[in-house]
Amino acid sequence: DTGLEFPSQGEIRTGVIASISSSQLLVSVGAKSEGVITGRELDQIPVSEREAFKVGQEIPVYVVNPEDQYGNVVLSYVRAREAMGWEVVEKMQETGDTFDGLVEGYNKGGLIVLVHGLRGFVPASQIGMARRTQVQGDTPDRWAKQIGETISVRIIEVDRARRRLILSERSANPETRQSIKERVIDELEEGKVYTGRVTSVADFGAFVNINGADGLVHLSEVSWERVQHPGEVLKVGDEVQVKIIGIDREKKRIGLSIKALQEDPWQDKVGTFKVGQLTEGVITRLTKFGAFARLEGDIEGLVHISELSENRINHPKEAVKEGDTLTLRVIRIDSDQRRIGLSLRKVDSAAYTDLDMKSLTAELDDEFSEQAEDEQAQDQAEG
Repeated sequence: DTGLEFPSQGEIRTGVIASISSSQLLVSVGAKSEGVITGRELDQIPVSEREAFKVGQEIPVYVVNPEDQYGNVVLSYVRAREAMGWEVVEKMQETGDTFDGLVEGYNKGGLIVLVHGLRGFVPASQIGMARRTQVQGDTPDRWAKQIGETISVRIIEVDRARRRLILSERSANPETRQSIKERVIDELEEGKVYTGRVTSVADFGAFVNINGADGLVHLSEVSWERVQHPGEVLKVGDEVQVKIIGIDREKKRIGLSIKALQEDPWQDKVGTFKVGQLTEGVITRLTKFGAFARLEGDIEGLVHISELSENRINHPKEAVKEGDTLTLRVIRIDSDQRRIGLSLRKVDSAAYTDLDMKSLTAELDDEFSEQAEDEQAQDQAEG
C-alpha cells in the first residue's frame, strides 16, 4: 500500500506546483506521477496569475484525464477555479450575500462583472439608479465609462448547465433590503394569499418578492406535478400568487407555496380506488424495499417487498421485473401522505372473497343493464 489515491476524471484536488516552464506546469496531486497542465489549459490561465505561480505553491486542479496515452495525469487550473466559482455563487444566491467587484465589460443590454472567476451579467433593468443617471443615449458604448468602476451586486439567477449568471445592483443594498424585509414580515400573515413577482430561480426553489421582501417557494411547493427544476414552470419576472405557509421572524425567512393554491390532482385520481379492490398495474421501478406500480390515471402505488410473495424474498426482482403488467390488490390508501399500498400475494386471498364476489356481481349487473338498454333502444329504432 503506497498510500496514493489515484485521481478520477472530473475530480477537483489541491495540488502542489513541482516545476514551471514556458510550455507546462507539473503539479503533484498524490498520484504515481505528477500531473501536467499544458497546451490550451495552460494558455487559458491569465498571464498575471501564471507569473505569480511559485514552485511549492498549492493550487486547485481539475482532473481532465487521469491517464493519457503517455501515462500523464492531465490537469486544468482554469476548470477547477470555475467549478469552485459555481459552488460559491450558488451558495451566495441561497444566502443572499452581496459581492463587491469591478465592471469588466459591457454589451448593449448591460454590464459584465467577474464574480469568483465567472462572467456575470447585470441587465440594464438591474443597474442602480445612481449609475443609470450617469449614462446617456441608447448605444452599446454608453456603458464604456463604467469599466473599472466598483460595483456591489447580488446574485439573482444561477444556471450552471447554461453557464448563466445574472446579477443585480438594485438588490445589493443589504441595509435597505433588510429594513424593508423586517417591516414587511411584521405585516404579513401566515395562511394568507399574496401576489408577488419571481426574483430568482435556483435548484432548490424560487424566490418571490412580496411587498418588498423575498420569500422562498421550495421546489416541493412549486407544483403537485413532478418538477425537476423550478425553471421548468417559473422564470424571473413572472407574477404569481403565493400562500404564506411559514414565517420565521427571528431568522427573517418567509416560506411560500404555489401548489397550496392548486387542487391536488392526486386526490381526484385516488377517489376511484377503494381498499380491497383489484386493479391492474405496470411495474415501473424496483427498490430494495419493494416495487412501484403505475395504476389507472397515471397514479403510482407501492407493493412492499413483504406483499410480493408468500415466500420470503431478499429483493423484489425475485418476484417481479420492470414492465410487468399485474393484477394487484389495494390494501391501503393514505390521502395525507399521498400513498397507495398494494399487494400481489393477497390477490387470491380468501379474506377478500366476499368483496370480490360483490364487485363481480356489480360488474355483471352493469353489463346486463347496458345490454338491456341497448336492446331496448334497438327495438324502438326498428319499431
